[in-house]
Amino acid sequence: VTVMSTPGTFIDFSRQRGLAADGRCKAYAESADGTGWGEGVGVLVVERMSDALRNGHRILAVVAGTAVNQDGASNGLTAPNGPSQQRVIRAALANAGLSASEVDVVEGHGTGTRLGDPIEAQALLATYGQDRPQDRPLLLGSVKSNIGHAQAAAGAAGIIKMVAAMQHGVVPATLHADEPSSRIDWKAGAVRLVTEAVPWPDAGHPRRAGVSSFGFSGTNAHVIIEQAPDQDTSGSGSGGVDLPVVPWFLSARSAEGLAGQAERLAAFVERADADDLDVGWSLAVSRAALEQRAVVLGSDREELVAGLAALAEGREVPGVVTGSVGGAGKVGFVFTGQGAQRVGMGQGLYAAFPVFAEAFDAVCAGLAEHLDGSLAGVIRGEGPIDETGWAQPALFAVEVALFRLLESWGVSPQVVAGHSIGELAAAHVAGVWSLEDACAVVAARGQLMQQLPSGGAMVAVEATEEQVLEAIAGRAGVGIAAVNGPKAVVISGVEDEVLAAAAELATSGARTKRLQVSHAFHSPLMEPMLEEFARVVAAVSYRAPKLAMVSALTGLPVTDEVTDPAYWVKHVREAVRFHDAAQALRAAGVRTFVEIGPDGVLSGMGPQTRTDDQGEPEVWLPLLRRGRDEPRALMTALAKLFVRGVPVAWEQVYADTGAQQVDLPTYAFQRQRYWLTATAGSRAEDLGLESAGHPLLGAAVTLPSSGGVVLTGRLSLAGQPWLADHVVAGQVVVPGAALVEMAVRAGDEAGCTRVEELLIEASLVLPPQGGARVQVTVDEADESGRRVVALYAQAEEAAQEEEWTRHAAGVLAPADTSAEVHGDLAQWPPAGAEAVDLEGFYPGLAASGLAYGPAFQGVRAAWRRGEELFAEVALPDGVGVTGFGLHPALLDASLHVIVGTGERLARPEVPFAWGDVVVHAADAV
Repeated sequence: VTVMSTPGTFIDFSRQRGLAADGRCKAYAESADGTGWGEGVGVLVVERMSDALRNGHRILAVVAGTAVNQDGASNGLTAPNGPSQQRVIRAALANAGLSASEVDVVEGHGTGTRLGDPIEAQALLATYGQDRPQDRPLLLGSVKSNIGHAQAAAGAAGIIKMVAAMQHGVVPATLHADEPSSRIDWKAGAVRLVTEAVPWPDAGHPRRAGVSSFGFSGTNAHVIIEQAPDQDTSGSGSGGVDLPVVPWFLSARSAEGLAGQAERLAAFVERADADDLDVGWSLAVSRAALEQRAVVLGSDREELVAGLAALAEGREVPGVVTGSVGGAGKVGFVFTGQGAQRVGMGQGLYAAFPVFAEAFDAVCAGLAEHLDGSLAGVIRGEGPIDETGWAQPALFAVEVALFRLLESWGVSPQVVAGHSIGELAAAHVAGVWSLEDACAVVAARGQLMQQLPSGGAMVAVEATEEQVLEAIAGRAGVGIAAVNGPKAVVISGVEDEVLAAAAELATSGARTKRLQVSHAFHSPLMEPMLEEFARVVAAVSYRAPKLAMVSALTGLPVTDEVTDPAYWVKHVREAVRFHDAAQALRAAGVRTFVEIGPDGVLSGMGPQTRTDDQGEPEVWLPLLRRGRDEPRALMTALAKLFVRGVPVAWEQVYADTGAQQVDLPTYAFQRQRYWLTATAGSRAEDLGLESAGHPLLGAAVTLPSSGGVVLTGRLSLAGQPWLADHVVAGQVVVPGAALVEMAVRAGDEAGCTRVEELLIEASLVLPPQGGARVQVTVDEADESGRRVVALYAQAEEAAQEEEWTRHAAGVLAPADTSAEVHGDLAQWPPAGAEAVDLEGFYPGLAASGLAYGPAFQGVRAAWRRGEELFAEVALPDGVGVTGFGLHPALLDASLHVIVGTGERLARPEVPFAWGDVVVHAADAV
């Protein structure tokens, strides 16, 4: 890094006569007259090749050999030591195991000094210039001719230049070198200064380059880099997987940067012939994940590009997920219970994602030993999925497969929990049971429940647990099946008793709803199955959970109770305390709740379990939703996790797609200028004046004796670069529209807002360098309130006492509120107007001596209706309008159509007047 925050180095080298007068480094050239400073940041990422290949990183070049030495300066502070440079080059070649003839190009230090360059060149001639074919000389150049001497960053810049040159197969030119220096004996070896770009030599070996960098007092460094080996940049498998929904993730440091990233990527994919998967894979493996994030989802290029456009414009559209890192807290997985099952659940994921399919098949195989039929067939609609004996195994299979798929994408929970049968899935993935044992328990649980006599009832009640307990007191056949929220309780048991308790609660104002179920789960009616289920759970093996787990039976974090078979027997009979479990998850730090299941059941109940309005915000994200495309729903949920800051291994999402890495646009830096910039009139107040607040006029003063007004300013091509686009007969002439603009500003200052007449008496020509002083004077008002206005200018280099030239004079008048607007432009183009052919319009004006540059080429279209002309004019992008009443380039362009079509608005014998032109400004100018 080199940032020149003080002028010290300039001053020091200027005193030594080591600084080029024009600031340009003329490396190894006859005209070399000193260095020129530059500044910047160079970044090189260096990694062992084995690590880079294993990590899938793209290798840009290989470091073949390096060397550094320090033998002291030959004379003075900055003079190099030739023998030391020869030694460092030979050491680097030895380290690389190469001969001098096996290096094609050297990026020299090349500061452009008459002392240092010859010493360095002679060292190169004595080393690289020997023992090589005369028709294949060493090519020599220096990046300092391009960017100046960046001092501490110069060596990194040289390596970057050579890496890029090898990639493109071109050796760049050394600039400002009129001819090779006569102070160097070029005949002493085969070395040639590259003064224009040439193809990289084809020498029958990998491209290689040496890079030299020398420090004060004799420190010498030399690096030899060579062309990167061919590398497979796909890293995403051999192909075969076709993502139905492609995710493109973007990130930035700010919201503006994120919009810029989207805009750049959209422009890239519009012009580049890159596959959607290639773009997504490249974003996954070659871009950092910064704080501001977005994921654009699409099934085709059109949808993806539309999403990028919306992101760039700040519009919210489906398929674009945005957010910022922070507040995600811990991630908790909550597994859905019975009731969420549906025909076809998980089948969209099965077809799209091999990891899901493999895990699903494994669970189905484990359950097949305990079920009389095909679980996969039942899920596809070939059996009664709503029967408990099938519903519970089906939910278990889908939820475990979902977990394994997320796990393969790098999304893992810090804590898990589940609702009823969902807790068995949570226990399995936490490591309590092997898959074989979990399948035995899940199948037995569902089948034993299914074999119970049908009947009983379950009713959801909007009441507190205390109110429900009071209502069911004395009713032995009724129990609480679930506490899902502060006022969300489910009662279950013998039908008559359940309905009686529900009616009592309804009388007290509680809303009730009977649930459509085959059995009264988590009630006394489950007791006949408990003995047999106890034998099943006693026959399997248990391990302490590897993941933190919250129990929906106790509503507390689990310890070792889940390894006790009695826990799972009680789990069938007792209430599901989901409300307490959700609170325990929050207490553990969970702020991102991911629902693992086929629908968003718990995600609907979860937010209602929060009893406070304070604390960190949280989010409940269902992975799948009933009636929605499964891959898109899952990718949307994954995107929502990612934008909150949850790690996602996007490269694994693209696994086995065969996607290839492509070069993507670089970061859309939101550049901010920190240098102090003097603005027009910035010191007017310090001089007892008022700021004119106008780009052409810096200060204003009112004359106390007469009430007159004087405005002053400075016109120059440096201050107003757009003026350079107004050339007449080869000279830059300030357009009359600019004089009008200054007269208008003077009128505003004097309270006369109408320019009644203005006669331009002499052209105001600006020189290529320097500028002109300008004064606009407004006399005192006459009886009618009118004032005389005049505009004077003087060359900047002229003495103040020299004569000023009056360029324009006229009359300012108070505003005329009775003035009518000419022309009805409600219809555009106007009725009866014929289009004017503008082909060759501005080239024709240039041929007549009016050479308008881009800023003044504002005519976009024109029409004629009799003696009337109509035109559309606009300023090009980049021309600032702040501070102008009407930008002179825009007003000037509105008159071009008169000259360019050979027509006049009025009769040809009547002199042209500004009043003949009516300007209707659309939008804002």
